[in-house]
Parts: sequence; structure tokens; C-alpha cells
Amino acid sequence: MKRAKDGDGVGSITSVTSSSKILMRTRYSAWNLLADARGGHADWAPAWRDAEPRPRYDAVIVGGGGHGLATAYYLAKNHGLRNIAVIEAGWIGGGNTGRNTTIVRSNYLFPESARLYEFALKQYEGLSRELNFNIMFSQRGIVTLAHSRHDLNAQARWVNAMLFNGIDAELVDAAQVRQMEPRLNVGPGARHPILGGFVQRRAGSARHDAVAWGYARGASALGVDIVQNCEVVDFKTANGRVAGVKVRWQGREMDIACDKVGVAVAGHSSLLARKAGFDLPVTSYALQAMVTEPVKPVLNTVTLSPALGAYWSQSDKGEVVMGGALDHFPSYAQRGSLATMQQVVSATAEMFPSLGRLRLLRQWAGIVDIVKDSSPILGESPLPGLYLNCGWGTGGFKAIPAGGWTLAHAMATGRDHELAAPFRLERFHTGRLIDEAAAAGIAH
Repeated sequence: MKRAKDGDGVGSITSVTSSSKILMRTRYSAWNLLADARGGHADWAPAWRDAEPRPRYDAVIVGGGGHGLATAYYLAKNHGLRNIAVIEAGWIGGGNTGRNTTIVRSNYLFPESARLYEFALKQYEGLSRELNFNIMFSQRGIVTLAHSRHDLNAQARWVNAMLFNGIDAELVDAAQVRQMEPRLNVGPGARHPILGGFVQRRAGSARHDAVAWGYARGASALGVDIVQNCEVVDFKTANGRVAGVKVRWQGREMDIACDKVGVAVAGHSSLLARKAGFDLPVTSYALQAMVTEPVKPVLNTVTLSPALGAYWSQSDKGEVVMGGALDHFPSYAQRGSLATMQQVVSATAEMFPSLGRLRLLRQWAGIVDIVKDSSPILGESPLPGLYLNCGWGTGGFKAIPAGGWTLAHAMATGRDHELAAPFRLERFHTGRLIDEAAAAGIAH
């Protein structure tokens, strides 16, 4: 590996010693891009180190998706911890982080949720600069359609709650909706007439892979070990608290000692909890989406129709991204059902007739962790020293910065972050639920 260019910060190097290896992090910039072009771009260092597990760490994060990587990054950046490992059973970002439709928004109903998701949205707004990695965050806005007077009344209440919570929202009429999305079927003969809706203009979408890669790069540069293809098979305990994990790596099992463990594995949270000796009120479902062949820009916003159970946006590559509701049966199959696909495709043909001739390019599903009140579970588990970040359901991607920030705070200090305190597991015993089933919606 050649040494990148030194300079006035544009080509600066950060060196971190870990496991007798030196990570050399080149700052991405237009200057370095042009400078390395002369060598055929052969001098770029890997974005992160592919580490081997060591016998002991101060903290271990189970799950190498967005929430796990963000937790490791904020543990190192905000709290100064360096002896950290991220353990991923597959590859970085290969779970739900790479299997969603990349929507980022904070249009939630209750104050507790509003504060949490708004914090995440504000972090997203500056994340590319902070991580020195372009996450392709496009604040194109999200429009939620109203097809009836009931929809209009419910959305007026929703908007008023958002404004009361200090979050931007705006009611719009049918003409304004048509102006934002001219291809919508708003004609007099439409089966689902559009009476109006509301918009959050700061919402949008980000590139899911880039979010995972950016956090992985940032965490690795701060000394975090990222261990891929390493499965946690059990938890080690001592004196009534967590003392480490047993993992399977390269065909052999080994113990990793640590003082604290964070678990951020989305739909597999209940499986890991059982290994730790307790149950979670989590049920796992497949949430699927699909994209069409790429076309020139045809959609201006993220558009959501709760009545039809579908939503749409367009990727930077030109693909029309379509998503819908959960499959109606528990599953760990990352493919989804034909019934949900048919429902989403038919809704697309109805609301956007001009897209009806496009061919589907690919379809996929992620495994989401659903709880009764559609709100996350954050904080320490029944096993002391083991911390949870789960229950996000369909809202996990948009919450990555908040989930990582609050889990890192809990693991480093032993105290809940104020944003996470209402979402402790104990609320299912006290009855203080935060029922976001409506505002959680279907735009993922």
C-alpha cells in the first residue's frame, strides 16, 4: 500500500495501530481523485480493514449493518473507546441495510418518536461531510396522498402534531400534489381520486450501501475491528452478567471476552435473545420491494399512498423503486410473497399509468423486527451488560444515526440516552407503549 498525498488536510492521513496493523485512511476529495488518476487509481487504500477476531475487546457489537456500524463509530468518536469489534455473520450491509428502499423521514406522530427520528434526519443532513463519504442523501421530500375526506382529516391531525413537535410539515391540495408529481393519476375517472395530502420537504432518500460503507470506513479509521463472516453462536456469562460471546469463524469456534455487548440484528433479534436466555416481544416478517428498469427522471418526490399500501421513488440510477406493506405471515425468507408483489404492481399501474409498460428488474425482501406498538426497543436487556437495538420494524434505515448514537451512549455510560429512555423494554410491562402503527406507515 502506497502512502497517499500529504497536504493541508485535503490529503491527510489518519494512522491507527490495531493488531499490529496500520490503517492508512486517505481523505476523499476532488484533489486526491485527480492526483490518483495519474496512477490509474491504484493507490487507494481499502475503505476499511477486514479484521480477524481477537481474544478480548472492551465492547463487541453483534450486527454489521447500519445500526451496528454506527454504534461502533459513535463509541469510538463520541466516547473514545477504541478496543471494539463489530461481528457480522455475513458481509457488511448484507442484511436489512442493503434490503430496504432507502427512505429517510421524521413525520411521526408522538413526541418521543418525533424527537428520535428528527435527530436521525438532522444527522443524515450532515453525514456525508462528517464521514467524508458521499451517502447520496437527496432531500426531495415525501408526499403522503389523501384519497378521502377521512384521509384529509387524519392528515390534518398528523401535520398539527408534527408542527407541535417542531418538525416541518405542510398540508397541500390536489393541485399542489399534481404540480409536485405530474404523472399521478388525478383525473376525474381515477379509481382513487386525490383530494390532497401533506408533504415533509426535508425528507428524501439516501444510498443504503453508502451509509453502511461510510460508517464502516469511519469506524475502522478509529481503530474498530470489523469481522465479517463470523457468527455468534452463544453468549458467555459470569457473575450474572454478560462476559463475552462464542463465535464461529472460518469453520472453528472461539471465545471472545468483553465487558459489554450490543446487539443490532433487526429481524434476528429474537433468535439472539434466546441464546442469551430471555425472550423478546418481536415477530419477524418479510418486507419486500422491487425496482423497474432504469429510465430518465420521471418522479420528483417520494410518494406514498397509505390507502393503496404502496409508495414510489426513483433511484439515482433511474430505477423506479416500489414498496408496500409487510407480508402477512412470519418468515425469515428474503424473497417475499407473490400476493404483496401483485398488490404493489397493481397500485403502481393505477396511480402512475405511464409507468405501466416498464419491466421489473429485480425484487427482494428484508427481515424486519415487528413489535406491538411499532416502536423500537433500546437499552439494556434482562442480561446485564447486554444492550439492545431492535424493534425498528419498517423504520430501521431512516433511524440508523439515532440508533447508533443512543446505543453507543448506553454502552459507554451505562445510562440511557434521553432520546432512547422512553423505548426501554420494560414499557411492555408498565404499559407505557408508544403506538406508532399509523405514522410508521409503509415508506421504508
